[in-house]
Amino acid sequence: MTAIRYELIKTCKQTGARVGKVHTPHGSFDTPIFMPVGTLATVKTMSPEELEELGAKIILSNTYHLWLRPGEDIVKTAGGLHKFMNWDKPILTDSGGFQVFSLSDLRQIEEKGVHFRNHLSGEKLFLSPEKAMEIQNALGSDIMMAFDECPPYPASEQYMKDSVERTSRWAERCLEGHKRPAEQGLFGIVQGGEYENLRKQSARDLTSLDFPGYAIGGLSVGEPKDVMNRVLEFTTPHLPENKARYLMGVGSPDSLIDGAIRGIDMFDCVLPTRIARNGTCMTSNGRLVVRNAKYAKDFSPIDPNCDCHTCKNYSRAYIRHLVKCNETFGYRLTTYHNLYFLLKLMEQVREAIMQDRLGDFKEEFFEQYGFNKPNAKNF
Repeated sequence: MTAIRYELIKTCKQTGARVGKVHTPHGSFDTPIFMPVGTLATVKTMSPEELEELGAKIILSNTYHLWLRPGEDIVKTAGGLHKFMNWDKPILTDSGGFQVFSLSDLRQIEEKGVHFRNHLSGEKLFLSPEKAMEIQNALGSDIMMAFDECPPYPASEQYMKDSVERTSRWAERCLEGHKRPAEQGLFGIVQGGEYENLRKQSARDLTSLDFPGYAIGGLSVGEPKDVMNRVLEFTTPHLPENKARYLMGVGSPDSLIDGAIRGIDMFDCVLPTRIARNGTCMTSNGRLVVRNAKYAKDFSPIDPNCDCHTCKNYSRAYIRHLVKCNETFGYRLTTYHNLYFLLKLMEQVREAIMQDRLGDFKEEFFEQYGFNKPNAKNF
């Protein structure tokens, strides 16, 4: 019995997008879904109670960062990540691979794993597929990610081919090193950059290993959005229909809709929380930078069309004041709003799929948000 099971509920006749349900040891959630990121066992400025209130059904934590602080042994002793952070719903942990490749300038890749330096202390460290599984088993997340190589963008086809083949070999080692398959599901990660033949090869290699779900990695790393959409179009058809599909590191409203149209079920990104701390908010009428001077005497809500706690209780002027003064409460209010906005957007996407009108919904949303305007500002 696998710990993770995907149930297909409805396919949109207009676009091919799908509504499903992912079942985990800590409950089920509907897809397509956006997953807030809680890198260090916390979604920045948000309490678990607030996350539940605003509608989060699953959150992420980061293997690399929790390995460094406080250490997986402490989390395990606490009873696992769910008890440690007081979150009783599903948790996904990434493998740490992205952080190894993005935070450490000095790294050495070999077949056994990666030598690199702790980005905090400079200490020499080594992370392998087996170690990534050991850490995630100790953390006790519902969904674990295989340890993969995260190649740069752009990269030559030969470099990417070698990387894909290494990632496939590491995926096999991850399966062998996973000690709790009845309690934790392990997803494979499809790589291959912008090369269709390599994406197909990676998908073929990984699906032959029969993971309970599959992520698409190596996107949202600097490539144009049309390239990302094109890669999704030629990658998702090679993934099983009866398994969850997860696009890693994507969280802008347009990309969530475009990803869902191309068959993606799960998304995550630090975008909504990161920009919130800079005073940038997502609204039904586009991006709003609340710290701008023009909002100093604006006593309307961040988004008049939003019914979140922030918008029902606080004005743009007040939030601007807090953000300009570096008050934590201001960051909490903007973070709450942005997360609510994306979770509500995905709820609307699911409703549109059920009604076979996601294509129409996209056009309506893009028009109101301003994505169709020349030189439209995105995130």
